[in-house]
This record gives sequence, C-alpha cells and structure tokens, in this order.
Amino acid sequence: MASRSIKMVGGMVVLLAVATAAFYTLSVGDLFRTATNSVSRSLCGAAFISHVDPDRLFREEQLPNMRSIGWALRYRVDSEHREVRTTVLGAFGARAVFREGLGCLLVHGGEEVPDVAGVVGVAASDTPDPMGPDVVEPTDAGLRQALDLAFSEPNPTSPRLTKGLVVLHDGKLIAERYAPGYGPETPIWGHSLSKSVTNALVGVLVREGKLRLDQRAGMPADPTITIDQLLRMDSGLPFDETDGPLNPMSRMFFLESDMARYAATVPLVHAPGMAWAYSNLGYVWLSRVAMDAAGARDAVAAEGFVRKALFAPLGMRHAVIETDGAGTPVGSSHVYASTRDFARFGQLYLDDGVIDGQRILPEGWVAYSHSQTLDTGYGAGFWTNLVDKGSVPVWDAPWGLPELPKDMYFARGAFGQYIVIVPSERLVVARLGISIRGGTGIGEVVAKIITALHRQASSQ
Repeated sequence: MASRSIKMVGGMVVLLAVATAAFYTLSVGDLFRTATNSVSRSLCGAAFISHVDPDRLFREEQLPNMRSIGWALRYRVDSEHREVRTTVLGAFGARAVFREGLGCLLVHGGEEVPDVAGVVGVAASDTPDPMGPDVVEPTDAGLRQALDLAFSEPNPTSPRLTKGLVVLHDGKLIAERYAPGYGPETPIWGHSLSKSVTNALVGVLVREGKLRLDQRAGMPADPTITIDQLLRMDSGLPFDETDGPLNPMSRMFFLESDMARYAATVPLVHAPGMAWAYSNLGYVWLSRVAMDAAGARDAVAAEGFVRKALFAPLGMRHAVIETDGAGTPVGSSHVYASTRDFARFGQLYLDDGVIDGQRILPEGWVAYSHSQTLDTGYGAGFWTNLVDKGSVPVWDAPWGLPELPKDMYFARGAFGQYIVIVPSERLVVARLGISIRGGTGIGEVVAKIITALHRQASSQ
C-alpha cells in the first residue's frame, strides 16, 4: 500500500511538473512574442511610415518598457523588403511588413501576407498642403514661450520627447514646432487618437443612414450591445489596458491576426450600459461593424472608404489607418498622421463636422461626441473636462485638464498624444510625442497659448 501511494504521489509530482512547465512555457512564450511583435510593428512604422530613425525610436519608445529583456532583443530593419524582424534570445521571432497605403502588418507564424493590390492611397506630394510648405514660427513672445514649454524637459528621468505641436486659431495655423528629424509631413503614431477617428467614421455612416446609434452591434457576448455603448465604452467589456505585461489589449494587438474575432470572445464583466471601462476591444469590434456597414469587406476596400470619407475631404495628406490580418482597420489605435493632419481633424469637430462648406458629420454629432457618459469624464470617442473629482479607474489619472475651460474636450492617446479642442477660444492644439513616463505638460501649454491670445486681443 505504501509503495502504491509513493508511486501515486510520484506520478502526481511528475504531472504537476509537466503542467507547470507547459504553463510557464506558454506564459513566457506569449510574453516574449508580445515583446518581439511590439518591437517589429513599432520599428516598421518608424522606418517605413514616419521615415524616422528606427534605432532612436527603439531607445525612446520600446526599450523603456523592456529593460529587463532589452539585452536579449535583436531586430533587423530590412529596407529592401520593407520589413522588420525581431527575436529575443534568438527565438520568438516576429515579423512586421510594410504595405503601401496600409502601413505595417504583423505576420504571425507561417501566414502569408494578404494581397493588397488595388490600394490607391494618396501620395502627399501629389496634393499641395493647404497650410503651406513652411513651418510657421510665431512672432508673438507668449506663443513662443508656450512652444518652449511644450518642448522643455523639466525632468530628465521622465522625458517628454515632444515631436510635434500645431496650434490652430480661428481655423488658421498660427504656430508649430517639431523635434529634430520630424516636420510638418512626418506621420506619427496616434495611438488612441484613432478612437476619435473611428468616432468620425461612424458619424459619416450615421449621416449616410447606414448605421444608427441605437443599432445592435452583433457582439456574441451580448446581442443587445449597441453602437452607442461601444462608442461610450459602457458596453460591459472589461477595462483592457492595464499595467500587466499581458492584458486583453496586448494579446489582441500582438498575438491575434483577426482582432475583431478575438474581441468577440472576451466575456463581459458588467451588463451593457451599467459601468464604464476603457475598451480597445470594443473599438476594434466597432471598426469591423463600421466597415461591414460601408461594404468594405477587406483591407483594400476599407482603406478606400476611410480615405474617401474622411482623410481626403479633411486634407489629411499623410494619414494611414493600419488593418489586421483579416482586413479590419485597427480603429482603436493604429492611425498614423502628421501633427498638422491631426490638427485638421480637430478643426472638423470645432467647426461642428463641416469642412469647406461640406458637412462630413451629422448635425448634433459633435455635441453627442463630448456629452458625458454615466458619471465619468468620457464622452463617445472623446474625453471631456466635465469631471473635477476622482480619476480614471486603473490608471489613476485625471479625467480632464483642469487648467483649461470647462467646454474643452480632447482626443488622447498613449505616450502623450493629444488633440485639444477649446470651442470658447476657437482653438485647436495637436501635440504628439513619446512620453513614456510622466506628464506632457499639455494642460499648462494650452493655458499659456490661451493667455497669449488674450493678450494679443487686448492689445489690438
């Protein structure tokens, strides 16, 4: 009996060891694949979309969050084939491929790169920039001081690394500045500024009668979830952008070819409409719903719709929205555009959805987009300045920018991407950079811009 018990215990120990090893291998493997895919995708964008130094971008954007394995990471930028390959410890290989007009695509395992013949795109050189070819340096001392502040580095241990700042007042470009290596024509990764772009695409489809806000979005987790709830992030999906190395957001972005299909598998944590939670998952699913409504079933058709519906009318000459392996635009986070482009996008909202006399967004859409969701500081694709108390759950960050007027609303993306819209001041400020840790000072910068404009007005 004792011998049999010993054998049983021994067998259980072996089984436990095997299970533990398998779990460890899967967990570590997913972490390493997430890291290598992140590096490949990011540096592909740097080299072939932004045309900035990928080595510098690796040091500024990727390495700060990967110092524990930075010594083991190796990447190769292949200019001939326009792709980036990355490994860690010589394994867990990741490959990102650039596709003209569509940005970069992570190619998982032995997958083939989808054919994208027929993407038209728009070469920026084919259309003149309506803001002119030259960088607009302000003559006003107050505006210069605001720009100086935006590009200052008060804390070297938490660099702001501002790359571009553009100021529009009354629809006119009055000031801009760029970091070395960047300029008016440099497309920069907008991260979650993309969610506001998705808001606009949904708005276009609502204006065309192809979508309704109260329309059910067809999510398998709960068929009652509506377009409005996905825009407002109160669909019941979990808060998916946490500090953990592997969360639903990172798994979707870096380990899944069909991101919308993955988003559909994530269970709800609340009933729809009852609680707010930041949701990249919801915006990817919303992107798929929008493309289906537009009749854009693949990446080529999706790019054509987005450009015709939004980028071309706004003169966003350098804008690109990347798609996943299934052809769904990654409308949560994968738009690249120049700082001027993002400022033009903000001007569309300041002008109530109208550009050059053409209505792009339905009447009332802008007001809807920055109307409050539940008791939060979030609207429907934009953040608001309506909540003074509390902070964003999980992130422990302020909801708004308390230095600015209450009517201000804004688009916000990771690492310090901002489009700040202040209707009472007829002001749009776009700021892009790579602020990995610490703040950007954007609230104080915009406040200084407003003070300078008031001083100018009072002196006239």
